[in-house]
Amino acid sequence: MMTRVQTDIARPRLLRTGAALFLLALLCAGCGGQEAPLRIGAVFPLSGPLAGYGHEEYDGAQIAADMVNADGGVAGRPIELDVRDLHDSDSAPARIAELQRDGVPAVLGAYSSALSVPASAAAASRGMVYWEAGAVADRLTGRGLDRVFRVGAAGANLGDNSGHFAARELAPRLGRSPSAIRVGLVVADDDYAHSVADAAAATVQAEGMPLVDTEVYSPYLPRWEPVLAGVRAAHPDILIIATDVPQGVAFRRAMLASGIHVGALIGSTMAQCGPEFGAELGQDAVGVFASDRPGPGFDPSRLAAAGRHVYDRFRARWRARRGGIPTEEGLSGFTAAWALFHHVLPRAGAIGGVDPAHIAAAARSIDLAEGSLPNAAGLRFATTSDRLGQNLRAAAVIWQWQAVRESVVVWPGAYATGRLAMVPLPR
Repeated sequence: MMTRVQTDIARPRLLRTGAALFLLALLCAGCGGQEAPLRIGAVFPLSGPLAGYGHEEYDGAQIAADMVNADGGVAGRPIELDVRDLHDSDSAPARIAELQRDGVPAVLGAYSSALSVPASAAAASRGMVYWEAGAVADRLTGRGLDRVFRVGAAGANLGDNSGHFAARELAPRLGRSPSAIRVGLVVADDDYAHSVADAAAATVQAEGMPLVDTEVYSPYLPRWEPVLAGVRAAHPDILIIATDVPQGVAFRRAMLASGIHVGALIGSTMAQCGPEFGAELGQDAVGVFASDRPGPGFDPSRLAAAGRHVYDRFRARWRARRGGIPTEEGLSGFTAAWALFHHVLPRAGAIGGVDPAHIAAAARSIDLAEGSLPNAAGLRFATTSDRLGQNLRAAAVIWQWQAVRESVVVWPGAYATGRLAMVPLPR
């Protein structure tokens, strides 16, 4: 009898509760029918010495989210970036832990290899997807972590490009066969620079060019005298340097002050191509090459129709948000985020849900031809353990400074915005 009474009393309460929930659902639908936001983590250096670049890459990612949301979101769910300032490597595990507690399935970041390597390891250890927006160290996608992905070029792409460019374009202009071209390397002792230099060395030798010198220096306390002494003794025809912007500027000044001259100087991303290099060196930058990702001088007419349309939308939003044309970091952040938000997340939802396992599975299923993404790349992730999660169709180019503060893409021809000039290097 007691049970029957409790049941009779409970039934109207349940009916009233169900009616209230139904009314609440109708009210929510009447407010626009928008689904709950899909929160994606974002870690970038938004303070400290890398903040300028970090903000550019983050702004590119935010514009990608805004554009996807303007198109209806992911199955009606607007993307919302859950942002953390990550400006030192030691705090990476804590920032990732915070994002996991917030319930995000994936984390986008982090501009610098020094930040991205620990952040990606922390995310992978917690079963989350980590999606790289800009860092290039090979190690990031060289650890066999099946939920770590990078859309942009790795250091190996940039070093490989440098070696091929030296053999196929510079050697003929220096009037010699590749086997007669002496190549030297100057390398900062960090993950990023070694990624570039190791690939450059392998390609240089595969192209039949003698590698006559490798100078490694501490990026924390650069001493150019012994580096330049080694370069002088080896007298290379072509010098490839892997470092960051301030040290790229400092090395070029030290090189000129020492009177050392080479037939061609090729830097790598962040070293010779950034606007600071041209702004600080002025005429001393003219003639220098850089192996890099596509950036401000990129010619969008080379894109496939879909990629061009996306790039044009991005460029307009960038101009409204920051002014001018998109920077290299902005384009890199946007392209990586667009690939995740527009291509991967909808497919993850279609095959099972926007949880880490389905996001990773969706990413591995994507197959886009070159020119499909707004930086001229395609998208197809490596599945072998040594490069797991690396985009095999990432875009990389060679730039050249051809006037004070003016650089153009000179190679490969499909991406060129100008003609190769000033070989040998004027000074």
